Amino acid sequence: MTERCSFLRRMGAVFYDSLLLISVLLFATIPALLLNHGEAIAPENQVYKIWLWLVASLYFVIPWKRKGQTLGMQSWKIRLVQESGKPVTWVQAWMRVLLALVSWLPLGLGFIWSLFDKKRQTWHDRWTGTKLIVEEKKT
Repeated sequence: MTERCSFLRRMGAVFYDSLLLISVLLFATIPALLLNHGEAIAPENQVYKIWLWLVASLYFVIPWKRKGQTLGMQSWKIRLVQESGKPVTWVQAWMRVLLALVSWLPLGLGFIWSLFDKKRQTWHDRWTGTKLIVEEKKT
């Protein structure tokens, strides 16, 4: 049986991925700045906001679908899988990105929930039928 991911390990991966995502979003801003002739991008620019959301979402969705792990998750030796243990589907990965926002919005309550959940699941884990597991040591 595989061990489910602890809250601290999950938050470690979130921290690592946050640092990496900031770098990715800074890099994704370069084309927007070039299109804006090097001028600052207005805060009300909805196209830019959608662009950053799409880039951020793809940062998670593509690795989740390909290997079940972002770079932060690899560092903390955790993997995203379906409740059955199979790899996540594209739909589950996209739904997880959207629903993770719901888990963050009420001051992270959806994540804190995992501290009290018997299966250590967050809200978005439950809603998408996924779980984070600790990778077994290779011998």
